[in-house]
Amino acid sequence: MLNFDEVDITIFFGIIKYMEIDWTKIYKKYKGLWVALDEEEKKVIASDKKTKRAFEKAQKKGVKIPILFKVPTEIIPYVGTPF
Repeated sequence: MLNFDEVDITIFFGIIKYMEIDWTKIYKKYKGLWVALDEEEKKVIASDKKTKRAFEKAQKKGVKIPILFKVPTEIIPYVGTPF
């Protein structure tokens, strides 16, 4: 099992694929929580108030390196570029 403290997070600015994903249901159910998402970023595998616990729960369900996302407590419009 991968240790959360040993995960190296690297950001690559190369080809960025933009896709539209409707997270309305995720927002309503998991507002304010950390969620571990599947590869398509559509299904929640695990959730918790703590990042580490959401990560570990996802690993116990067989996901080696889950996609983690903190669901905001409120939706605020954003206009701009990602970088």
